[in-house]
Amino acid sequence: MSKSTRSVLAAALIAATLPATGAVAAATPMTPFRHSAVQPTPLPTDQCLTQLQKHCYSPAQLRAAYDVNSLYAKGITGKGRTIVIVDSFGSPTIQHDLEVFDRQFGLPDTQVEVFKWGEVPPFDPTNDDQSGWAGESTLDVEAAHAIAPGAKIVLVETGVSETEGPVGVPEMMSAVNHLVDAGEGDVVSMSWGTGERHFPGYEVGDYTSLTTLRYAFQNAAKHGVTLTASSGDGGGAQAGSGGFWPSSDPLVTAIGGTHLDLDNAGQRLAADSAWTGSGGYVSQVFDRPAYQNSVRSVVGAKRGTPDISMDADPDGGLWIYSSYDPKAPGWWLGGGTSQSSPLFAGVVALADQAVGHRLGQIDNDIYRLNAQHARGLVDVTTGRTGANGYPAVPGYDHATGVGTVDVARFVSELH
Repeated sequence: MSKSTRSVLAAALIAATLPATGAVAAATPMTPFRHSAVQPTPLPTDQCLTQLQKHCYSPAQLRAAYDVNSLYAKGITGKGRTIVIVDSFGSPTIQHDLEVFDRQFGLPDTQVEVFKWGEVPPFDPTNDDQSGWAGESTLDVEAAHAIAPGAKIVLVETGVSETEGPVGVPEMMSAVNHLVDAGEGDVVSMSWGTGERHFPGYEVGDYTSLTTLRYAFQNAAKHGVTLTASSGDGGGAQAGSGGFWPSSDPLVTAIGGTHLDLDNAGQRLAADSAWTGSGGYVSQVFDRPAYQNSVRSVVGAKRGTPDISMDADPDGGLWIYSSYDPKAPGWWLGGGTSQSSPLFAGVVALADQAVGHRLGQIDNDIYRLNAQHARGLVDVTTGRTGANGYPAVPGYDHATGVGTVDVARFVSELH
């Protein structure tokens, strides 16, 4: 998430550092702090449980768990579609690292198109901010590619670090707007965010410092581009604390987090549950969009998040390879909603290819299918988010939204 909320903080650490009031944490990218020591090679799940005391997953396990393989058998791999990843600074080794990832897991290579926007400084592996964003960029690219291996990936690298409030966001928005105008990108994933309350004027009800940055999203909506964003890793906060933007934006699909319990083959050993860190909030800036009218009893008069969820628990992270730090190349576990947003962006790329056109603001489809009790959406009814957060219950909730997804069925139910 925003480097201000560093997406891959362990859930316990996040809970320990949340304000006692449950207020939205300051923005920080959801930076993937490594959830395991760097390994020379990825381990299977049973060995991870023995050696690391946590679950760990390969792309093949996630594809099995989310019922993606039947789409691949039909040639639906995201081919012809483009996923845009937006991060500050990026990673100087992203192409090499993705190729190592692909060789390890038998995935087809793809060329990452790096799009530098502004004066991106030379990479310094001793700079914690740049290294954090490099880890985020690596997680974003490899997670999206794991689900949609046939899709083109564009990595946007901006020269100003997104931290909190509007800092760094103008550069990101102008980059997205430029790519939309250029026709580049069918789905944009943003694994960063900041509390609405950190924008100037919030305390007096003046939200223009935030809303004037929405022009890129409005342009994306006009062009049918889908926007996804991490819902946050702070476990959520009760209504009145404000939302977490951009996931709180009605034009963006907010992706929360679940815990997966899989065997080595990717078969579920238990039903998915809410990840304790999954961010769920009620916006103070944005009114409830029409697509959430069916869940008004939960969200009230304002925009509620998340909308839908995928694997985010670091106890069940995807194996990621990186070498941007020459002193510590190797494999580590991803996690956080920094992982779930690009995973779902991959799902959107598959769906766009399958239906033959851009789906645009996919929230309209998500809530339509939820109201129809479609089989492509799988309710998550166990687990809860942090102490100031929410329980997962039958139906929509602020822990996992409408739940998670059976990708093959979900795609077949779209139009």
